[in-house]
Amino acid sequence: MLSNSLVAAILGASYVMVLVLQLNPTLSLRPQRLLPLALTVGLFYAAHLTVVFYLWLVVRQVFARELFSPAWTSVAVLPWLGAAAAMAGAVLMWANLRTFSLVLPDESVDDVARGSLALIASACLFIAVALLRTQFPHRRRVWALLLVLVASASIAAPVALRGRARASMLETRPIETQLEQATAERLSRVTILAIDAGSLELITSAAADGRLPNFGRVLDTGAVMHLATIHPTSAEAVWTAVATGKLPQKNGVRSANVYDLARGGEPLQLLPDYCFAHALVRFGLVGEVPHSSVSLRTRPFWSILSALGIPVGVVGWPLTHPAPIVRGYVVSDAYPRLAATPSAIDDSSSVYPPEMQPEIARALESAPVSDAPEVVSDVNVAPGRIDRMFDQIAGTLASNHPTRVTVVRYSSLDPIGHYYLRYANPSAFGDVTDDERRRFGSVLESHYSFIDAAIGRAIEALGPDDLLLVVSGYGMEPLGFGKRLLEVMIGDRDLSGTHEGAPDGFLMAYGPSVARSRLLPRGSVVDLVPTLLYFLGLPIGRDMDGFARTDLFQRAYTDERPMTFIPTYDR
Repeated sequence: MLSNSLVAAILGASYVMVLVLQLNPTLSLRPQRLLPLALTVGLFYAAHLTVVFYLWLVVRQVFARELFSPAWTSVAVLPWLGAAAAMAGAVLMWANLRTFSLVLPDESVDDVARGSLALIASACLFIAVALLRTQFPHRRRVWALLLVLVASASIAAPVALRGRARASMLETRPIETQLEQATAERLSRVTILAIDAGSLELITSAAADGRLPNFGRVLDTGAVMHLATIHPTSAEAVWTAVATGKLPQKNGVRSANVYDLARGGEPLQLLPDYCFAHALVRFGLVGEVPHSSVSLRTRPFWSILSALGIPVGVVGWPLTHPAPIVRGYVVSDAYPRLAATPSAIDDSSSVYPPEMQPEIARALESAPVSDAPEVVSDVNVAPGRIDRMFDQIAGTLASNHPTRVTVVRYSSLDPIGHYYLRYANPSAFGDVTDDERRRFGSVLESHYSFIDAAIGRAIEALGPDDLLLVVSGYGMEPLGFGKRLLEVMIGDRDLSGTHEGAPDGFLMAYGPSVARSRLLPRGSVVDLVPTLLYFLGLPIGRDMDGFARTDLFQRAYTDERPMTFIPTYDR
């Protein structure tokens, strides 16, 4: 039984490797390049699937009416195990196709779909071999040969449909030159407050009770829409899509990290979902290499605006380290981590221009100390304090270095929500005690109140032609019961919030030109940059995946301002 389980497990592990190749179309099929993948991913899944198949056969042995004694490689057993592996592989491919359809190139989407159909056909052939073998049991050599052919074809077919490695457009970068298009016709200013894992439902409920008055002010007199996000829902991938107006297959950032195999070989852009692939990271078989600003394969909005002569200030945005050269200033999201290291004095790569670093340090020294509850995180500084640091930096720089477009990102609702959502929404969990609710029920909302105060300051600073945008790139939702049970057994038992299911973010707009008290049709995270360009009187790139949401604005405003386009800002 063990030997048959091992053979079936190797077959199942091969299907997972095929899926990895489909999700990473630039990987080469040359044997020397595939060997590290086989020694890492292949062995990991082969070992675990061997246990799964062996337990399956043990259960069958327990409930069998007759003695079950298969051969070392049994024609009676392997067709059924092969059919189960092929069908599970087909379901896995289809699930990943639905998950990553916005991340993969169109050709790869077709590859995964065809590979899934090939595995369904293979499962049917495995079953046919098993049934024929029962009808004609004496032709073992024939059935053994057919079994080998079907198993080999079930691997070769999806690999052949995937084809050789494709050269990716993500290997090229836009040329950083001054753009020749006319600068903005209007002198309006835009303030963007970006929030990780904001919940529109929680905000609406708290604002209705008067606990978030400035959010309520935007909800009452501004425009609001849900924003569809992308999967995998990592801050790096989502905010890059927001900043470029383009989906990951164009902007170059498909997930939170690039993944290096422990045994060498080509790095992976994506790990498959629904098969515990991130256990490869947990067990040290795959290393995570964070993205940086050089990962971008298209211009973000701060590069576009700077090239057009529009000053921009960006604080706390992901993938801005090393800080890019802009007309204005950039403080990377890596600044709090790097500022706590001994080399911070000499290393100014997280700030542009670097001569602003002393000014930023002085601003932090004068930051008010808060007694708000902190949440321990895997970074050196508690998440709540990180947001207060960036808020203080942004306020100081905005006063001393005015810009046309000012952007501040508040990331702490994400780590706080992961651990404190259960206390803010106890009815979704059912196991929160009264004492826990009293102690921790206000932790999440207290940080919403901190952001609410920042919105209030931004509203007070608006001029007659200005615009305030509050955007959440993705939401946060309660962890499902099955996931909670799994985390209790093998993970983090305190985890209660998740965004793995890509819950919607939102966009709120406020200003004199905004349509009032409207809940607009659902948009997408890639709509922000086209909308920003439209408001500033700039042309929209036709290669952007998002749309300018003119329905945010009053009809009289849009009637006087036609939309214009250019082919691309990447040149």
